[in-house]
Parts: sequence; structure tokens; C-alpha cells
Amino acid sequence: MPLSDLRLDILGISFSITADEDPAYLEEILNQYRKEVDAIQKNTGIKDPLKTAILTGFLLCDEIHKLRCQAEPRPEDTEAEKRTLNLIALIDKALEKNPALNE
Repeated sequence: MPLSDLRLDILGISFSITADEDPAYLEEILNQYRKEVDAIQKNTGIKDPLKTAILTGFLLCDEIHKLRCQAEPRPEDTEAEKRTLNLIALIDKALEKNPALNE
């Protein structure tokens, strides 16, 4: 994918970034960040750009961490999956040895 440039004008700071992403995707991410910043400022009353940026980043990291924890298999899930797959393999072997059981 070709490199895309994005102009960031947020919290009183302006700069450009270059990323290996679709420009529409970058705009979507920027818009989401703006929404988060606006919500932080509205909910906390904080207007200082640095404090707002830090708090927004912290809360977004919290959301990412929670999503990752939900997505990662727990050891007991992995063990249950292994046992289930082993049982399926045993059933398949039994059916192969005794085709009459398939009827």
C-alpha cells in the first residue's frame, strides 16, 4: 500500500504524519480521536491540551487492554478445546473402524 499523508490539527497543535494506511482509514481514526478528546473535555472539564491528550491516551489504552484480554484465550478455554478435539478424533476413529455406527 502506498504511503498516505495526514494533517493533524488537534488540541492546538498542527503537524503531518505519513503512514502505510488508506487515507480514509487515517481520517476515521483521527475523527474517533477527536470524539474521544471532546468527550474527555466535556466529562472532566479539563481544557489543558496536554492533560487532555494524556488522559485520552490513557483511557484509549485502557479500552485496548480490555479488548485484548477478552480476545486472548484463557488457559481453561484452551484445555477444554484440546479435550474436545481429542474426543472428536476418538469418535472419528471409532466411526472409521465401525462404519455401521454411521447409520
